[in-house]
Formats: sequence, structure tokens, C-alpha cells
Amino acid sequence: MNDEQNEATAIARLQDLMLSNESVDQFLDDLASLSSRVLGDSVEVQCGVTYRHRNLATTVACSSDEARVLDEIQYGFGDGPCLHAISTGSTVVVDDVRTDGRWPDYFEVVAGHEFFAMMGVPLVLGPDGGAALNFYAAKPQTFTSSAQVLAEGFALQAAKALQMVLRVSRHANTSSNLKAAMESRTTIDIAIGIVMGQNRCTQAEAYTILNRASNAQNVKVRDIAQRIVAGISAEPARTHFST
Repeated sequence: MNDEQNEATAIARLQDLMLSNESVDQFLDDLASLSSRVLGDSVEVQCGVTYRHRNLATTVACSSDEARVLDEIQYGFGDGPCLHAISTGSTVVVDDVRTDGRWPDYFEVVAGHEFFAMMGVPLVLGPDGGAALNFYAAKPQTFTSSAQVLAEGFALQAAKALQMVLRVSRHANTSSNLKAAMESRTTIDIAIGIVMGQNRCTQAEAYTILNRASNAQNVKVRDIAQRIVAGISAEPARTHFST
């Protein structure tokens, strides 16, 4: 399979990941696994996905335990190929850690794990933070110029997919929070109705009664409302949403 076929296959699989995964964590795990195969099945590569927010870097997914260990060691040194890729927005290729002099202390550890070639490819996420794909290979000079082009093309699509997944996740969380707020409001409205009936008062007066009880007991109005509703019905109040 040539490079163009590899890239087309990887992008198609990336689109499948977007459609099949329901959580950001699962998407990232599958992304790391797919990234490790982006150069083709004949090239043995490990991959980690680094995310950096407010200068704190962490490996959010990896294709193997070795990739996670090497990522974490890099964070300990405070710099290295993937961190530099995030900072500069440019790909960093290391043909052989034994002869590359940029991060000698880190590279000595990498060589001790019998990995000799590395590549850090940035994932441009805009306001969502900085990220990178970290590739590790046991064979020196694995990441040729054509491999770099292939990885960068994949990373461009992966970044877009990750941004979309994050956006959908935020929307889902917002919708969940909105639903919770509306259900809370339903409970309060029902409690107000109960208080109005029991005290023969107006809606405003009923809410004042709830608010006074809330202040006196140092609990939320919602909690006071839930107690009142629970005293009338065995079932909690529900907001019905059309589907």
C-alpha cells in the first residue's frame, strides 16, 4: 500500500472513530491506536497523545505502555520532541537518539528503552489547548520525509476530528446541565403550588415562604422544594422533554 492509500485509509478510519465513539476518552484511546498504524502495517511504531494546558502536559492516550512511560519521562525533563512540537507548532523528527544532540539526557533514557527514532507532530486545537502525537520507533531513521508528510496530513485531520468531539462533548454537558436546571425549576414550581394551596396565598408569597425556610435551614430552595414535593408524592418531580 502506498502513502496516498495509507493516508486515505487512516482518514476514513478517523471518520469512523468520530461516528462510533460516545466519549472523548474512548475517542482518544482509539486515536492513539490508529496513529500508531498511520505509516502502514509494515512500520512498527508506538504512539502517545500529549495534551498540554497551562503548561501542564499529560498523556491522555497511548498505543502501548512503553509510549506512556517515554512520554512521562519527557515531561519530567521539561522538554523534548513532542513538547517542542506543541510549543513551536512544527514537527520535530529525531533520526537517531544516539547521535542527536538536542535533548541528550532524555535521549539517553529513550535509548535505554531500545527506541531510537522519534517524531513529534503538533495537533493544532486553537482555544482547546495544545496537543501532539508522539511517535516512537525501535529502528533508526524510521521517520523519513515522506513519513513526516503522511503523519502531518493525518494530524491535521485528527486535530479537526478532536475539536469536533470536544465541541460535541461540551454541548452534551451543557444540555445535561440545562436539563438538570429545568428539572430543579419544575420541583420548585410544584412546591410553590403546594404551598399556595396549603396557605391560601399568592405565588410570590409562596416563594417567599420557601426562601425564608431556605435561609433559616441554610439549604438551597431546591432542597426545601424537594422535601415538600416528597411529602405529597412518592415520585420525584420530572420535567418532560419532547424527543
